[in-house]
Amino acid sequence: MKQVFDAFAANIQVESIEPFGGGLINDTFRVRNQNPEGVDFLLQRINHQVFKDVSGLMHNMELVTQFLNEKISSSVALQDTCQTLKIIPTSSGLSYFQDENGSFWRVVKFLKGYRSYDYVESAEQAYQGARAFGQFALLLDDFPVQDLKETIPSFHDIIKRLTTFNEVVSSNKNPDRVSACREEIRFVNDVAEQMSEIERSRRSGVIKDRVTHNDTKFNNVLLKEDFSSHCVIDLDTVMPGVIHYDFGDGVRTSTSTTEEDEKDLGLVDIDIEKFNGFAQGYLEVLKPVLTVQELESLALSGPLLAYIMGVRFLTDYLAGDVYYKIKHETHNLDRARCQLRLTRQMLDRLSEMAAIIKAV
Repeated sequence: MKQVFDAFAANIQVESIEPFGGGLINDTFRVRNQNPEGVDFLLQRINHQVFKDVSGLMHNMELVTQFLNEKISSSVALQDTCQTLKIIPTSSGLSYFQDENGSFWRVVKFLKGYRSYDYVESAEQAYQGARAFGQFALLLDDFPVQDLKETIPSFHDIIKRLTTFNEVVSSNKNPDRVSACREEIRFVNDVAEQMSEIERSRRSGVIKDRVTHNDTKFNNVLLKEDFSSHCVIDLDTVMPGVIHYDFGDGVRTSTSTTEEDEKDLGLVDIDIEKFNGFAQGYLEVLKPVLTVQELESLALSGPLLAYIMGVRFLTDYLAGDVYYKIKHETHNLDRARCQLRLTRQMLDRLSEMAAIIKAV
């Protein structure tokens, strides 16, 4: 680990390197500086089985963070209220390093005084997280989206996700699992047409592409204790997309009444107060640049992203758990059932969510 870190031009005396966080995809380590007043760093091993185009991923991350850093550094107000990641290059100037075993690594500065939250405890937290993601999208509104690479093709394309899902079901690779999931498979197919509306609008050009984060879980925002400043992190999936992807995943993770793998489905619901807070925070920042078409279809975003994740978890379970890290044999099934239940609950309250968005 020390040899890997030494490939980067951080120029510090390392006190320790220890595991940090609990991400589902990458492995993250905190590098502590021997100087207590000095800067710490995060060293990450990029999962190149998931992110197969590491150079493209880092190309996007470099462009976006450079763009954001330039905007923030030119505004005193922004310097006081938001930060973005600062990539540390290798000694040869690259943004990533490949070790002798073929693993890919990157280093960013660790932001002291900020913390992430795995679970939204109040409407105020939902509001603050949403403002951070809204600010991120607003600052990138004039970024040339065509300069970004689609590093994971069709990442949130539910039409293609459903094609893959049905292929896995038809292949019957794990017949016992398929048999145990008949109810979930039926629900996925029952709402597929409605859940494809946003993607059809994107394909037809009714909704335009923007720079989107594509993984706006609440724990991908770092917040100061007093909420005075924030930093959006985990930029692996920054790509061209539609604003519904970011609003929807924020709603999915910030307003659910449970963790995403809750087994007791009776507990799974949407907290409408948190939804109101999220919509307020996101739209009061971003609504000046959103189109009528984007706003009119925004309420469907939350159900869509819960559905996408439910389909992805269920696909992975039926395929034999080949994508996500799992803690036990039915972990992906628990995740899938939870997210599909959340989809159903959100669809039941779709008109209520639409009214809140309209009011904002």
